[in-house]
Amino acid sequence: MKRQYSFGFLHASFLVSAGSIILIFLFSCSTKREMVYQNELNRLKGVARTNLMGNIDEFNSYEHRPKSDGPYDASNNKDFLVNNIPYFESSNDTLRRVYNYRWWMISKHLRNYYDSQDAKNYWVITEFFGYPAWGSLSGAITCPTAHQFYDVRWLRDPKYLQSYAEYFMLGSASRLNQRENGNFLTHLSRPESVHFSSWMIDGIESFLKIHPDKTWMQRMLPAMENHQHLLDSLFTVKSPGSKTDGMYKILDLYDGMEFSLSAVLGLIESKGPYEIYTDSTWKDLYLGWGTTDKAAKTVQAKDFPLAFTKGYPDFYLVRPSVGSYSYGNNQSLYQMYVLEQQNNPSVKVKEKVSLYKAKSTEIQQKFLRTLWNSADGFFNSFSAGDNAYGARDYEARVRESVGYTPWYFNMIPSRDNKKYEVAWETFTSEKGFNNHKGMTTAERQHPYYNEQAYAWNGRGWPFQNSVVYKAYANYLRNYKNQITAQDKETLYEQIMKLTRLHGYAHPNIGEWYIPSDGQEFGGQNDYFHSTYPDIIIADLIGFKGTHSNSFQVQPLIPIDKMDYFYLGNLDYHGKTIDIVWKEDWDQDKPGKQPMLCIWVDHVLKATSKALDVKMEVNLD
Repeated sequence: MKRQYSFGFLHASFLVSAGSIILIFLFSCSTKREMVYQNELNRLKGVARTNLMGNIDEFNSYEHRPKSDGPYDASNNKDFLVNNIPYFESSNDTLRRVYNYRWWMISKHLRNYYDSQDAKNYWVITEFFGYPAWGSLSGAITCPTAHQFYDVRWLRDPKYLQSYAEYFMLGSASRLNQRENGNFLTHLSRPESVHFSSWMIDGIESFLKIHPDKTWMQRMLPAMENHQHLLDSLFTVKSPGSKTDGMYKILDLYDGMEFSLSAVLGLIESKGPYEIYTDSTWKDLYLGWGTTDKAAKTVQAKDFPLAFTKGYPDFYLVRPSVGSYSYGNNQSLYQMYVLEQQNNPSVKVKEKVSLYKAKSTEIQQKFLRTLWNSADGFFNSFSAGDNAYGARDYEARVRESVGYTPWYFNMIPSRDNKKYEVAWETFTSEKGFNNHKGMTTAERQHPYYNEQAYAWNGRGWPFQNSVVYKAYANYLRNYKNQITAQDKETLYEQIMKLTRLHGYAHPNIGEWYIPSDGQEFGGQNDYFHSTYPDIIIADLIGFKGTHSNSFQVQPLIPIDKMDYFYLGNLDYHGKTIDIVWKEDWDQDKPGKQPMLCIWVDHVLKATSKALDVKMEVNLD
């Protein structure tokens, strides 16, 4: 006689025979599948770890590379990386290899810095190796900080990013003026923390979505407010009645994007000391560092010393980049004060919520109203309305990749998507930013396009790839009603172009590349001026952290491009997340057996047979 009983995931069969009872437990089909998934997870995690260690050994053997800026070098970086980074394994071996290389490169830029001003040790993150004169005393530079925040936030140990943020927000860098040096400077004295534009506050909030810390956030909030107030006081147009009044301005040099085409067009339009710039002379006077030496020798530079600094024009622009950064910073202050109101409600905190919500809206509305050109279908730059010299409120009619920055911060109202999404046609156009080896920084059809000069008027810069790829991924996920196969193919191929530029035999990351025929990066070696791990984790695979007890996963991987991937060992809210996609889990069965699996602390929490899904996973 046989009787069956179900106990959760087990089925029990009682067999009664010859006076004896034999109890046989049979795993249900679902549990068998879970065991298959778990076994494959364990295998892939082991493969990822082994490949990571092998890659680190190889990278450590490279000669003629900069030495580490900090304590992690060939003697100990393997243990550090194996224990701290999210693992990534994929059927695309090039992606995996470059992903591991970029983490190895990042480890070399973690510097333990003793600040004599504060009598305190800080962890800082360098961009150039050593102590460049245009950086802070620690050697860290504000220009790429937010990119660095977005990558380093994925380390399991949060101390590195917390300390780095404290250095710029609370430490000596927040009050010590940028020292004079032999490089180009403006006449505007300012602290090291705002020497360049950045979206550090947004970067800190993005970090807190991965490693929440209410006490630390509360301590940092006043400092972050002061940081933004300083930016407001230094870099907003003050010209009542001007079209750009109240908007954010910057020299393109201190936006990290020197010698831009928008500046060229504004200078050509200008009279007075800038009459030296014409259609025929600008290339000799404003196209790379050597040309400014020629400008410095002109009569105008001698007669108008405040109009130039060593030949570099003191010509401010209202750019889509810097305006978007300030919107992102103010939005983050709003979001963090919302959290603070939930944790420690008070009238004062409630007023802060209202203040930063209103300020974000004001920045957004003025930005959209002023910088959008419907005829061009793009966000353009203007010359600042309070420039001491040169054209004011002049619109530069050239599409530059900084015009995509609003989508990085989801600044476009969703209800207005149809109006603004036309801008993305230029992204994929060969007349626009699409080139054979990589994305350009100015539209190719413009007569002044030039990718050979050390400038931002065509040449590719990984800094800007990092901005535009996230902006495009946000556009697909947050604005489009339906993401097409071509949409995903576009993102994937753009990421692959950037990946291939690293090289396979000896991966490297530099400052720039030639978009038409470049085979590798130029400039510095192992240069931390852009993101890559974050591109894979957040933009391609689509892991999105939140301030709540959940996360989202929405891959944008074309269905035929990746047979499998594993992203795991990822520390999120103090829990370990593992994600596996396989197009065919059981090759012995006819047809494909696809499944996307997500584990939280080794417990299978969610599955999907489709890769093109948006999954929300609760941590409970």
